[in-house]
Amino acid sequence: MSAEVNQGTHALWFAKGMKGIFSLPAMILMASFIGFSAFALESGFTREQAVFMTFTVWALPAKMILIGSMLGGANLAACFLAVTLSSVRMMPMVASIVPDLKTSRTPTWLLLFLSHFVAITAWVFTTQNINSVPRPFRVSWFAGFAITLTLVNTLIVAVSFGIVASFPPLVAGVLFFMTPVYFVASIWASATHSVVKVAFIIGLIAGPLFAMIEPEFDIIYAGLGGGTLAYFIDRWWFRRKIQSQHGEIEP
Repeated sequence: MSAEVNQGTHALWFAKGMKGIFSLPAMILMASFIGFSAFALESGFTREQAVFMTFTVWALPAKMILIGSMLGGANLAACFLAVTLSSVRMMPMVASIVPDLKTSRTPTWLLLFLSHFVAITAWVFTTQNINSVPRPFRVSWFAGFAITLTLVNTLIVAVSFGIVASFPPLVAGVLFFMTPVYFVASIWASATHSVVKVAFIIGLIAGPLFAMIEPEFDIIYAGLGGGTLAYFIDRWWFRRKIQSQHGEIEP
């Protein structure tokens, strides 16, 4: 107990997590949400709908998929499936950081609650900084950063929704485009397995291709088909190549 006292308090580490809002990933995301406000406005959504979507869906790509599917004329089931499949990518992110966050005394309900706030920005920031946080206070630190990031961006959408209408289209487009550029760079840089990079490359090619062929289900086809293809390429090409170099392939 004395060691924990010397390391600080949960409130102190929560506050330290809140300071992460001034980090480069968080600042890029906040600028991107201004661009999202412009996109939602141009797509015919109200301020209330955009704010509700930001807090409940949270992940920016999932919101873009939802709006894009709706604008493309997809029915409710297709929109639900596309967003669900998009959000499945959060599962390995949650699974990878939870062991580093929790202790034997961390309640499960708290981890489930905090999992809502896991998205690429929170995941990248956490994986880069978690080792500098004492384990007893990691949940508090993560909660401080992730919850603050969500609330601040929700407020940004509420405040900027009407303001972005006066932005030149080029400015709004640049702000919005910062997020995919950052996501592309962070996903590629944080990929530790070859299958992730293979899937990433296939997705960049298959996404625009299926958008022209079947725009209502382009994300579903590109995601399922591209991910499956990436798995087999990695399983039967790259891994076999590595195994052959080490003489591990079975006859």
